[in-house]
Amino acid sequence: MTLDSESERLAALHRYRILDTDPERAFDDLTLLASHICSTPIALISLIDKDRQWFKSRQGLSLSETSRSIAFCAHAIQQRDLLVITDTHESDTFRDNPLVRGEPGIRFYAGAPLTTPGGHALGTLCVMDRKPRTLTAGQLEALEAIRRQAQAQLELRVQLRELEAALAGRDVAEAKQRQLIAELSLAMDDVRKLSALVPLCAACSFNMVIPADPLAIPKVTDGVKHMLQEKQWPEDRILAVELALQEALANAIRHGCRNDSSRHVQCLVTVDEAGEIVMVVRDPGSGFQAAALTDPLQPENILKPNGRGIFLINQLMDAVNFRDGGREVEMRKRKE
Repeated sequence: MTLDSESERLAALHRYRILDTDPERAFDDLTLLASHICSTPIALISLIDKDRQWFKSRQGLSLSETSRSIAFCAHAIQQRDLLVITDTHESDTFRDNPLVRGEPGIRFYAGAPLTTPGGHALGTLCVMDRKPRTLTAGQLEALEAIRRQAQAQLELRVQLRELEAALAGRDVAEAKQRQLIAELSLAMDDVRKLSALVPLCAACSFNMVIPADPLAIPKVTDGVKHMLQEKQWPEDRILAVELALQEALANAIRHGCRNDSSRHVQCLVTVDEAGEIVMVVRDPGSGFQAAALTDPLQPENILKPNGRGIFLINQLMDAVNFRDGGREVEMRKRKE
């Protein structure tokens, strides 16, 4: 990395104004999910500053930061793909690292770079273990999906701050723009208040129609999360449901609506007394043939973008069905 590109990377990192901020549930949920899916005791969201690596979220590690000179993630941001070290004792680069020889005794590392839309790597989503290991193809796919969610959370912070700055000098009468700021703030900072947006009934179900805009997705997913928390679902199953719903809504917006915010996506969610959630996402697109989707784990499909979201949804949910020519997806998962 050249001095100029490193200078640009640091400028991009500081633009997010996230270093040394308080823990946030949105990021902690992602490291918890990564740790659970990959079966590793340690999961981190790490940001690489000039001379240090700082952890925005951490599971299984007491340190809040380390020197950049010993940071595994400082190596991971040098590449675009996942960096996997199956056994640090077999690595010339890492076997003498203080984090390997001393606490926490890292033997396995997998780090996915967190990049900006401009291509600057800010840090990583990573998982670690104290023993050598490998990840399955499904775990690697899930780690990539969680990485995308972490990047989306970072972008949401920037968009919120930029919207607030744009409105600072506007007239109070611009109520529509101010309402958008309030909705984004609710989505990030106060999930409990979102229950007011979800018309719950005795059967614990709701039906929402949202514009085909990625920023509208948290209004649905946070409402579902709150519903399941009220039903005392296990945290890991709530996170699996939330991630599957995010992927289904994102697919409907991207493919069904072609990112046209004038179009709309419908989401129906029901939780029955037997402890099963049923989620239906419907879009107005031309549909697709589910049977024709390629397996993203096959070697010839590794570099193809199609099918990854559907693959992840199938991994996270107990049952997935497609209807109406692919315009409607039904997802089911039980509480236990």
